[in-house]
Amino acid sequence: MDASALAWSITAMSEATGRLPLVTPWDREQALAAIGEAVWWITMVDATLLRHHPAAYDAVMAAHAPAGRRPIEQTLAGLRFARNWISREGGLTEAVETGPGTGRVTQWTWKPLGEPGLAWLPPRAQAWERARYRAYQARLAGCAIGTTLGQAVTFLTRTAAQAATGADASPPATRN
Repeated sequence: MDASALAWSITAMSEATGRLPLVTPWDREQALAAIGEAVWWITMVDATLLRHHPAAYDAVMAAHAPAGRRPIEQTLAGLRFARNWISREGGLTEAVETGPGTGRVTQWTWKPLGEPGLAWLPPRAQAWERARYRAYQARLAGCAIGTTLGQAVTFLTRTAAQAATGADASPPATRN
């Protein structure tokens, strides 16, 4: 992937998440749209880094203690589940607890969700989506939107910086 395209994507992700504290909780539709946009950008940057810069991704992940890797991996997998939920299951209204209308959108929390029906997916895709669902339940459900998105952005920004150094000369990964 072209370095400028990666930089542009990181900028778009940062801007989308940076707008969240500025969104008024009174306009619920706008707030949910802003959360959805942030989730989309995070998952797109994550997928791009995994596929095109796997050595940088692995190096930044390995820099964390083993106990610190799992929360990052689960947060990103949980956000992938949230992205898929948004597109298939009816949007963020079922996934986000908006609170009483005061406070910040970043303080809203992810709701626990029921396991989605996956029979329509091939077996391998079912296993991936179940793993993402479990990650969502473990790392996102009950947590503040701002906290989970912030953790993902921090990791992805560090990974993109590592990839930009040119130290990542590995072939594209086959992970998802």
